[in-house]
Amino acid sequence: MQYILGIDIGTGSTKAVAVGADHKAFDSSQYFYPTEVKQPGYSEQDPELIWKAFQQSISAIVTGLKSGPEAISLSCAMHSLIAVDENGKALAPMMTWADSRSTPVAASLLATPLGALLYKATGTPVHSMSPLCKIIWIRENQPEFFKSVYKFISIKEYIWYRLFHTFEVDYSVASCTGLMDIQRLVWHPEALAAAGIRPEQLSALVSTHYLRKDADPSAGLSCLNKNTPFVIGATDGCLANLGTGAVKPGIAALTIGTSGALRVAGDTAVLNEQAMTFSYRLDEETLINGGPVNNGGIALKWHMKNVLQKTALNENDYNDVLNKIEAIKPGAEGLIFLPYLQGERAPIWDSKSCGTFFGIRLNHQTAHFTRAVIEGICFALNDVLLALTASGQEIKQLNVSGGFVTSAIWLQIMADITGKRLLLYSVEDASAVGAAYVAFKALGLSAAYPLPDQQDITYIEPDEKNHLSYQTSFGLYKKIYKQLKGVMHEIYDLQNNS
Repeated sequence: MQYILGIDIGTGSTKAVAVGADHKAFDSSQYFYPTEVKQPGYSEQDPELIWKAFQQSISAIVTGLKSGPEAISLSCAMHSLIAVDENGKALAPMMTWADSRSTPVAASLLATPLGALLYKATGTPVHSMSPLCKIIWIRENQPEFFKSVYKFISIKEYIWYRLFHTFEVDYSVASCTGLMDIQRLVWHPEALAAAGIRPEQLSALVSTHYLRKDADPSAGLSCLNKNTPFVIGATDGCLANLGTGAVKPGIAALTIGTSGALRVAGDTAVLNEQAMTFSYRLDEETLINGGPVNNGGIALKWHMKNVLQKTALNENDYNDVLNKIEAIKPGAEGLIFLPYLQGERAPIWDSKSCGTFFGIRLNHQTAHFTRAVIEGICFALNDVLLALTASGQEIKQLNVSGGFVTSAIWLQIMADITGKRLLLYSVEDASAVGAAYVAFKALGLSAAYPLPDQQDITYIEPDEKNHLSYQTSFGLYKKIYKQLKGVMHEIYDLQNNS
């Protein structure tokens, strides 16, 4: 059996997806790992657990199919940072994208002309998510530890080193660090100076199509042929565009997983200084412009666990809760939710913002709150959509992926709020499938990136009446944040300075 194995190393799990010669996914495996929050602002993971999940995801597929893949290609979550020694050993837990302890660093840098310069040169918003700000925080708060670090790398680089004992990073992952010049495809000297590091403390830059075949026999992957090619691949966001076929003008990829993002492919960087939208590399020719939000499925998960007291959080729980909101009218009868439970990224970039239910009255029941949560998540992504269109990017259609696509009502609410047609391919995991598509091209099995199966498509059309109603609710959503921003900051400072 011939297939490519795309692997997405995500925030909550690593998922492997087998993609056949017809470019269709037909098998998958997934292994989870925890995130530790030792104190407010911290978000850490053990790289060793992620490495084990990586090994297990490959082994499960190969064992089940009784044959190895033609190649393995990698996708990974953005903005992770691991400090390692010369042997690639992690010196501390990995900081995930959600780690916000460098918020003061980002605010200070953004207030200077250098902040704007670095944003324009690197395409990465000046924010606590970026490895640039994380490294500065380490230098300022842990100076002795900072001096002991051999290299600063991402989770994909960590896994790549375990496979090949060499430090290499693809242009896509590097473009999300705030440290790479996205036009010249080199480490940016002024960004390095701001971080206080030398180029030698980062990995060598390589193409997203770059591959190796000399994996270490002791890497625990004896199930593979020793000459199996590994393609280094790209980031999960960029690859979700590939996996959902969102590579043409006017088509955006919209993903809601733990967090969320909206992205448009193009051949030029499109930046919006006010909204600080990003511009990352898929490959040498293609840039992915868009904006991320912190609070996607994690906001619904919080609501179900802490408000609805659901403990198992299995598929039946989600279906039961989401089915009940169909009877609630759009706008949740005046109840509006700001989903900023982890602060927020685009387009407000406010790490001090917080979640808020506004407009609560005696008639509101649990289903109203659930609907308000779903609408709030969609409002946040609509905010990003409007920032992208304000930058001159015409968007007519949203190709969707992520866990939310299993809910018909959630998809309809997203269509109604944005006023855009949604397109859903029946893909197993858009980022993992996108990684496999990179391998098809890298190996010469396809002249261009493949497209998902054009026969297996679901369209979700917006209801114009609901869209008009949501425009009013969205206006109130924006106004509530503007009015409460100062109070949110006071609460944040009170909690973090006590």
